[in-house]
Amino acid sequence: MIVLPEFDTTAFQIGPLKANWYGLMYMIGFAFAWGLGRYRASKPTNNWTPIQVDDLITWLVVGLVVGARVGYCLIYEPAYFIAHPVDIFAVWKGGMSFHGGAAGVAIVAWRFAKSTDRATLDVGDFMTPLAPLGLLCGRIGNFINGELWGRTTDVPWGMVFPSQRAGDLPRHPSQLYEGALEGLLLFLILWFWSAKPRPRGTTTGLFLIGYGMFRAFVEFFRQPDPQLGFLAFGWLTMGQLLCVPMILVGLLLFVWGIKKGPVPPAAKA
Repeated sequence: MIVLPEFDTTAFQIGPLKANWYGLMYMIGFAFAWGLGRYRASKPTNNWTPIQVDDLITWLVVGLVVGARVGYCLIYEPAYFIAHPVDIFAVWKGGMSFHGGAAGVAIVAWRFAKSTDRATLDVGDFMTPLAPLGLLCGRIGNFINGELWGRTTDVPWGMVFPSQRAGDLPRHPSQLYEGALEGLLLFLILWFWSAKPRPRGTTTGLFLIGYGMFRAFVEFFRQPDPQLGFLAFGWLTMGQLLCVPMILVGLLLFVWGIKKGPVPPAAKA
């Protein structure tokens, strides 16, 4: 059993300005995406320019943050945020929904594709391998914040989280499980898969399948949100329910892409 200290959620402070670890981890995640995107754009076989990567990442930041926050407010605590609308903007306190963020990113990808005369799936195939390391950073931020802990356990690495709501019993460090699977492992799968030209939509499909399966699996170890609990059967959580359409869409995209075959590479704009 590991008893965690109560982390200081402030990374550093300059006068009245404070930088919280949660927000800082998001910034590190965006930096990873930008750097990896620039690296991919530098390859001669790629039809992206560094400037296009800069524009895409900038708008993805907006789509992700807005979508993730609005998604959390609507899906997980609508009654609270209706009563306290100002708290919608308090993103440094945590409370971001991956599925809401994915919806925001999808809208940005669609708009960016139209503005650059690309297929939306081509944008999706380029950006999805850039995302998992950001997910890893986000889960580390959750861990530092002492939130989204796991269910009680007797495994040797069970952790007691410094929160009155978590109690004194050891719990699964589910934030780290998610970071390892949705973050590091999914990144390796997508990065090596997309290192060579692949049929359109297959990389996006693989991302949806991988994230959906990993998230649904870790939900068996993660404590369900107290305001929602289990939705059905004594085990189904909101996170698992939202992963079902992701996995189905991912499978359809992957199979469709394989059947369509490779797309001829386009020249750089």
